[in-house]
Amino acid sequence: MALKSALINAMGNAARKAQRSLIRDFNEVEHLQVSKKGPADFVSAADRKAEKILQGELAKLRPDFGFLMEEGGRVEARDGRHYWIIDPLDGTTNFLHGIPHFAISVAVQREGELIAGIVLDVIRDELFWAEKGVGAYLNERRIRVSARRKLSEALFATGIPFLGRPGHAEFRRELAAVMGEVAGIRRMGSAALDLAYVAAGRYDGYWETGLSPWDVAAGIVLVREAGGMVTDYAGGDRMVETSGIVAANDVLHAPLRKLLVQVG
Repeated sequence: MALKSALINAMGNAARKAQRSLIRDFNEVEHLQVSKKGPADFVSAADRKAEKILQGELAKLRPDFGFLMEEGGRVEARDGRHYWIIDPLDGTTNFLHGIPHFAISVAVQREGELIAGIVLDVIRDELFWAEKGVGAYLNERRIRVSARRKLSEALFATGIPFLGRPGHAEFRRELAAVMGEVAGIRRMGSAALDLAYVAAGRYDGYWETGLSPWDVAAGIVLVREAGGMVTDYAGGDRMVETSGIVAANDVLHAPLRKLLVQVG
């Protein structure tokens, strides 16, 4: 059985509390107050409520940590070193359409380095968690990235730019390049769960652009601790700054990134 650290336990307990709130709201989603951030980018009362729960619980446990949040923005760290990076509801569009595929994502960043992360699949009750040097886990079971070695046998995940967002033409070129070489591509609507699935070996890889730090922070830790590779499109470590990410096992990462760069 995996022995969780106090930090992982704190993150998991906070996420479980927010999970209960999201499940209640999901069961009443047709009555939920919804507003628009952009043409196809929604925020609901459920997002805000879950984020307040997470912030409140985590602030009690680590009062010196700062926050980087999807709805609440940035709160500076008292210790100047540690930040919680929170997405209270990754997969909002799925949630609002009654599709049971969305997650809570929480990561810890220390002096710019991601050191721990959890992704909680709210409906399936699957808790993916990882800490630097400890490995990646699904509930109590150790997970690893897939062992597939051929693009022709691989299943990849991606995300499609929303209405009103730039990058549609570039995405179509990327999709055409990748789909001609692989066994299949999925677009499920939650970047956090896409990365968790790569860590668990369910997907062989994942790529997307136009992302925010809270979309990917926890997933980056998961994939790395599961033995995979995560980079930006240039092969570097600036996923958070550049908003583009490529994740896969150690063999398929390079050919996937090559396909994407060739059409960029």
